[in-house]
Parts: sequence; C-alpha cells; structure tokens
Amino acid sequence: MIDLHAHVLPGIDDGPDSLADAVAMLRMAHEDGTTVLVATPHQRHPQWPNEDRARLERALVELRAAAGEQAPRLELGAEITVDSDLLREIDRFPQGPLLPLAGSRYLLLELSPGLGQEELRALVHELLVAGWWPIVAHAERYPWLAAEPAHLIELHELGAQLQITAMALTGGFGRRAQACAEFMLEHGIVDVVASDAHDPLDRPPLLSEGRLVVASRWGETRAARLFEENPFMVTENLPIRGTMSQ
Repeated sequence: MIDLHAHVLPGIDDGPDSLADAVAMLRMAHEDGTTVLVATPHQRHPQWPNEDRARLERALVELRAAAGEQAPRLELGAEITVDSDLLREIDRFPQGPLLPLAGSRYLLLELSPGLGQEELRALVHELLVAGWWPIVAHAERYPWLAAEPAHLIELHELGAQLQITAMALTGGFGRRAQACAEFMLEHGIVDVVASDAHDPLDRPPLLSEGRLVVASRWGETRAARLFEENPFMVTENLPIRGTMSQ
C-alpha cells in the first residue's frame, strides 16, 4: 500500500513531537504493509506555515536515516491550506515554498471553512488549466461538505481528486464522517484512501483495516485501486484515470 497523506516529520506541525515517535510511526506503517509513505506537513496553515522548504527536506533526510530499512520509502509533499492567495503562490513554483506530492503535479489541498462552493469550483478549474492535479484532503471530514455531499460529486466531476481517511471507514472520526465516506464510495468518487496519521497512538499510520472494509463491501478490485494503484500513479506523476464504480 502507498500512503499519500501522513504527518510524520517530527516537531514540524501537529504531527509527532519527537524523532522517536516519528520512527515508531514508520515502523508501524511498515508492519501494516505500507511500502511508500509521503510525508505531508502542513503548509500555509495559520499555525504551521512551513515556508522553509529546505528545513522540511532536511527533516525528511534525518527521519530516513533514523528509520533505517524497517520503514516505508519516504517521499516529501505537503498538505496545503487553501485560501484566496493560493493561486499566486502556485504561480511562483518552483521558486516558492509549496511542495507537491512526491515531486509530482499533484497538490494535496486542505480546504478552509470560509471557502465557498463557487470559489472552490473556480480554484479546481484554474489549477487544472495550469497543469496541476488537485487532491482534496480528507474530503469526508468537512462538515459543510458532509452535510451536502452532492457538492463532492460536483467537485469530482469538475476534475478534483478526492482523498478519504482510512480511520473514517472504521468509525474513528465519528458517524458523520463515516457516513460521508460510505456515500462517496457508493457514488464512485473516492480516488485515494490515506492515513492522515499524526502520532503513534490516536492517529497512527495504518491503512490495512480501512482496506479490509473497502474490499469486503466494495470488492478487492476497488480496494487495490484506492490503496495501491491510484497512489502509485500519483507518486509516478501519472494521471489517475478515474475511480471504479463497481
């Protein structure tokens, strides 16, 4: 399995506080069957702007060295907070601080509460026109979208890729998030399942239980697509060709 969304760099954001916890997370992911993990520290977040890209790259190198061989292959990306200035920053790439997923043209985006549906549609359109592939992070956990999940269908039809969280499938984020994730799977609009891990205890980097849920309810073909094949396409900078509806 490939995990495209995990906060594993120590002391960077609301992920692990220590290098020891970060290494423990990587050990857990390895034992759970994850072969590649993209570290996605927050960027442009009010509390964790993380504008120093070199610092994030150094943190990744240090974590790789500390983890050794009993860990997934580590790549670097970011969970980028969306606001009205995002497009201007993206225009500066690669000079600016923003980090796409594993050096690809995929951007993992965290939506701001004040972002309207019209603004979101425009953002997706502009990113696609500019040659970027947007992935909406933990799409099942935005209350305003969970309340009107038809908006998620519209976003997917516009070309946004949608990521849900493995723990949401097992009820770890409550019934509303679980119901939204199930709705999305029923309507074939999930492209990737990731851990969104933050620590070894409450938010661990585990995917296998979520994969079992998908395989048992929607089939092994769908599970392979969402946990392995589509994430592989992202890490290889190849276009995801759509989700399976069966």
